[in-house]
Formats: sequence, structure tokens, C-alpha cells
Amino acid sequence: MDTVLLAGDPGEVCLRLVSPVDRAALRAVVGEREAALRAAGLGAGGTVALRLPPSLEFVAVLLAGWRIGAQVALLDHRLTEHEVAGALDRVAAQFVVGVVSSRGHRLCGYAEVVSSVAARPGGLPARTPHALVQFSSGSTGASKVIARTAGDLVAELDRYDRLPGFPRRGERVVVLASVVHVLGLVGGLLNGLHAGAELVFPRRLTAEGILAAVAGGDTPATVLGVPFHAELLTSGPEPAPVPLLRRMVVAGELVRPEVPPRFRERFGVPLGTMYGMTEVGVIATDLDGDLWPAVRPAHGVELKADGGELWLRVPASPYLGLADPTRFVDGWLRTRDAGAVDPGTGDVTVLGRLDSQISVGGLKVDLTEVEQILSGVDGVAEAVVLFDGTVRAYLVLSGGGAVEAVEAALAGRLAAFKRPRELVVLPVLPRTATGKIVRDPVVLRAARDRAGAVAATAAQA
Repeated sequence: MDTVLLAGDPGEVCLRLVSPVDRAALRAVVGEREAALRAAGLGAGGTVALRLPPSLEFVAVLLAGWRIGAQVALLDHRLTEHEVAGALDRVAAQFVVGVVSSRGHRLCGYAEVVSSVAARPGGLPARTPHALVQFSSGSTGASKVIARTAGDLVAELDRYDRLPGFPRRGERVVVLASVVHVLGLVGGLLNGLHAGAELVFPRRLTAEGILAAVAGGDTPATVLGVPFHAELLTSGPEPAPVPLLRRMVVAGELVRPEVPPRFRERFGVPLGTMYGMTEVGVIATDLDGDLWPAVRPAHGVELKADGGELWLRVPASPYLGLADPTRFVDGWLRTRDAGAVDPGTGDVTVLGRLDSQISVGGLKVDLTEVEQILSGVDGVAEAVVLFDGTVRAYLVLSGGGAVEAVEAALAGRLAAFKRPRELVVLPVLPRTATGKIVRDPVVLRAARDRAGAVAATAAQA
């Protein structure tokens, strides 16, 4: 861990949170947290769960746990107590590191944290050699427990090393993606420490705050986030020039077709895309936006399309506990993503979730296509389309948009059998903690019911 992540010039700034943190200071804080964890009883082969917001404390405790040789599970700090209790039961952590006090407003990209270590009754030592345990985002249902070894993480860092144009020493990464999930954790935090790129966490997670973080240094900057962040940066007033912005890279879900050209037109730099999974990390990329909507597999990645589904070669199942036995078959992980692989170039086009391909009256309907066309209609801010017995769309209107106008626009762009049978207008679409739109029908129906109740109450007032 020290060689891969903490080595380097002691005076080199590696993190920028409340104030700059150089490698000497980071190593010192990691040493202090290591001593605290050992004093609490954590040893090699032990298990510890972190429930901390983005902070120096999060980074230091994570690295300290790995230095000890423990298995570290990451819990999103925004989870409810009920959700945390369920997650801890699933990973059986012996210790939990949580927040004693925290300073930082809701839209801040980091916090100033004081933490404590607590032993957890019934916790068990690691039953596998994995160093990291994460939970999938849960955008389509219950989260899965996913584990990766130190070798898995080092192999992913090697893939980043081989990506032309990914941030290196002398450059900065403005981190918007959650550091408890794979993009922000490995693509942002771990790769920044490994490659020597300075990691910047914005003071405010607004368009103005993100651009201020880019402008606040004197070296080229790459912004790392999810498609929601790209839409945030392209939807507001025209910003002042940002000459230090090199590119933005997003992952986590499909990018709406109109966003990449809009981003390039506004900022003069590419909106790059990456395809990855919590199970394996980065799989394929298009950092310069030249291949969109395709991406090119990263070094050493083997993909195939089978029956319209993307399969990924992996050495072992990445899942802990109960999991669908059909997900990992003879050395191949079924991604559950629909896609195609170009036989000539090997480039991959991700078409959306496999369950977005449905049949309506014997006719094939691609819900991803419907969603992208709906999202491109004037007056539609964002939308999600799903099938729960009928094709239903949940959308947010903007700029005086009206349902009747949206229906008329769809009539001219989609065949009748493809069009949603119902348009449900919400004030905002539910999102996961990582910014992904929730696609669980139960959650969306609950949001519809809440919106209806609010409207009924307002009408009675």
C-alpha cells in the first residue's frame, strides 16, 4: 500500500480539501489512524466498516486499515441507520469507524471530520482474502455486496496508467464522484495518489463551485463525475472561460446524446466517457469523445457480446454472500448490460440495461431509445422510462413545458407502439447517493404518490 499509494516527494501536494495536504502530512495522519485502529483491536485479517463523508479522515482511515492488512467495507455516509444496520449485518464487520463531529454544508464536496472506532458485537474476521468491500449503487434494486483483492485494485491502477490522457503528476483531478463507489474511489482517489495527480474536492458542488475549483490552481484539471454533473455544467448561464479545464470524464450511466456536443461547444474541451462496474472497475473508455457512443476496452480487458448482452472475462466471482448464480459462468461475468462489440476494432457500444429491451404486443421496444428521445424533447429536463406492465415515463418539466406538448412531440418522433402509455410528472426524479437516477418501479411509484399527495394538499389549502 505504501509503495503504490503513499510513495513520493514528501512536499508534493496530493489532496486539496479545506487546505492543501502534502504526502508527508498524509503519511503522518495515516500513521496516527493506524495506531488508533490497532489500539481498538483491529489486526491483519480483521474487518472494519467506514461510514465517513469525503474527508481527510476518510482517506487516512481507509489507508490505515489497508496498511494493517484488514478488509475494509465502505458505507455511504448518507445511508439511514436502518440501511447501515442491514449493510453491517451483511458484511459482519468487527469494527465501525463513524463520525463524532463534522463540519461542512450539504453542498460541500468534503467535510472536516472527527471520527471514532467502535467494536461491533458479533463481527467476524475476514472470510476471504479481499481488501475492499463495496455495495453496488442500487439504482435498479437491492445493492449487491462486491469484494476486490489488493491485486484487483493494483491491476485497475495499471489500466489507468496505460490510458493516454488520464491525469498524471503535474495535473489535477476535480473529484465529484462519490469516493465510496468505484469511479471516485479508484479512478479518483487511488489513481490520483498512485499517479501523483493532485486531487481537488470542491467547496461547493454547484456549477459555479466546480468551475471555481478548476480555476483555483495553476495546472491542467480533469473533472471526474457522473452524467448528472455534466448536465449541471451545461445547463446554466454561459460561464467565464476556464482555460485550465482539460476535459471532463463521466461514467455510471448512459450520457444523453445532446450532452457531449453541448459540453464541447461550451467549454472547448471533450466530455469523455468511461464504462465500468463496481465489480471490476474501469472496463472501456473514450476520453477524447472521438468514439462516442462507443468506448474502447482498457488494457487487458476481454469482452464479448452474447445474445445482445456484454460478458466480461474475470478470474473469479466478485460477489460475497447470496448472489444470482447465473451472473458468473465459466470465467465470464454477465454484465446485464445490452451492447455490441465491433468485430474489426473491438470497440464496445453500450446500449443500456439488458432489461430495457422489452416486447409490446410482439413488437420490440428499446426503453433506452424511448428515454433518450423523450429526454431530448423541449421542455423535458430529465426522464426515466420503464416497463411495469406498461411502458411508463417519469419526467421533470422545465421552461414552462407541458405534458400535452411533450405528447405531441413524441407522436412525431416515435412509433405509436413505442410511446409511453403514461407520462408521470414529478418535481424531481429520485436519485441514488451517487447521483444515478433510480429505476426501481417501487421507488418511482412512491415518488408519484408523494407528489400527488402534495398537490392535493395544496389544492385544498
